[in-house]
Amino acid sequence: MLVLAICCMSLLIVSLDNTVLNVALPSMQRELHATTAGLQWTIDAYTLVLASLLMLAGSTADRIGRKRVFMAGLIVFSLGSLLCSLAPNLESLIAFRMVQAVGGSMLNPVAMSIITNTFTDPRERARAIGAWGAVLGISMAAGPLVGGLLVESVGWRSIFWVNLPVGLAALLLTLRYVPESRAPRARRPDPVGQILVIALFGSLTYAIIEAPSAGAGTVTPFAVVALLALLGLLAYEPRRPEPLIDLRFFRSAPFSGATVIAISAFAALGGFLFLSTLYLQNVRGLDALHAGLWMLPMAALTFLCAPLSGRLVGSRGPRLPLLVAGLAMTTSGLLFAAFEAETSDVTLFAGYVLFGVGFGFVNAPITNTAVSGMPRAQAGVAAAVASTSRQLGQTLGVAVIGAVLASGVGVSPYKDAFVSAARPGWWILTACGVAVLVLGGLTSGRWARRTAERTAEKLESPEMRHVVGAVEHS
Repeated sequence: MLVLAICCMSLLIVSLDNTVLNVALPSMQRELHATTAGLQWTIDAYTLVLASLLMLAGSTADRIGRKRVFMAGLIVFSLGSLLCSLAPNLESLIAFRMVQAVGGSMLNPVAMSIITNTFTDPRERARAIGAWGAVLGISMAAGPLVGGLLVESVGWRSIFWVNLPVGLAALLLTLRYVPESRAPRARRPDPVGQILVIALFGSLTYAIIEAPSAGAGTVTPFAVVALLALLGLLAYEPRRPEPLIDLRFFRSAPFSGATVIAISAFAALGGFLFLSTLYLQNVRGLDALHAGLWMLPMAALTFLCAPLSGRLVGSRGPRLPLLVAGLAMTTSGLLFAAFEAETSDVTLFAGYVLFGVGFGFVNAPITNTAVSGMPRAQAGVAAAVASTSRQLGQTLGVAVIGAVLASGVGVSPYKDAFVSAARPGWWILTACGVAVLVLGGLTSGRWARRTAERTAEKLESPEMRHVVGAVEHS
């Protein structure tokens, strides 16, 4: 239980960092004279590096030792947090956020791997993963309030100070209590695959964020690089005996569905928080604390629905939670896209509540399906695939929604143009909810389970067949 608590501390600081940062965006915008694209980069520089390095961190931890990598991650993340609090300008802040992300990439997948290998009994492991998931809800619930209090009382730089005592405590406890563990046979490094992943994520994000201001001539080369990197991954990875990510797993409909659902759900989260924060503070004129209070219903419902979703996954499978999640997120998006929910207190509150319900229900089935779809011997890589999907989704959500908002606002007065400029973004978030709903239904039925069985047989892994059988039985 102490090991579980230590691992949850790492998830808390990594998750809290993003939710707290969103509330601080308007204050940072004023002090650092940032554009909409600049604000996007303060979020996406972190999630982009995190998404690019998660699989590398997971496989490295399996190979050289999970405790060692976990401790290195705590040190780098804490150092990055300190540097962020001292950043003299926007460019420095973005660079230091990337340092933070290097450390963060060594925390979440490695902590999940430590939990998986510490709790060997399936029932105990399920409870431990449930507690791990609840921490994400706590970070969402506490983030807006903590961020609002800190920004209003001390200033936006203080949001990074929170990580320092928690990171130091987790480091000392890890050194004393967490046992070292490695995979019996870890995968060999795949530097070419890693470079292709970084090129794909980085160039795609840059092209999306900078498109409204830089123009087609500047971003087209980056879009071409992203396409070539994707084609390179599809051609190169299947030829490697031990690839960075085994593309054969995507033949399993539940695994592929969980990956796309994770991207869609977290893209919706990233875009939702980005639009809501800017609207509440820059258009309604609320301070950071009152903006955080407005977002509390969403966070509270996420916190309350997450354990309920976990119990439903355990008793009835992932289909019902995914359908509830997709329906609630779609309805929330429609309220904003079609009925301008932000212009009325009642509809704004309803939109936040519905999104909180949807996001609360979506996490447990993603974790259950995606992590279960990989061999347990590669626990770090298994956790990293699910985490990468989440971070990539959030990166794309902020990039796309921010780009749509920036192009819609243009040179018009910000307050006057915001609601109409944000409407296409809300339609995109509605489409993300529809994707969760449709894919949740398609990839959780009998046909989908049969594809998982066939994938396990082709991989010729007895352990894989056992895992898939256990998931089907549950």
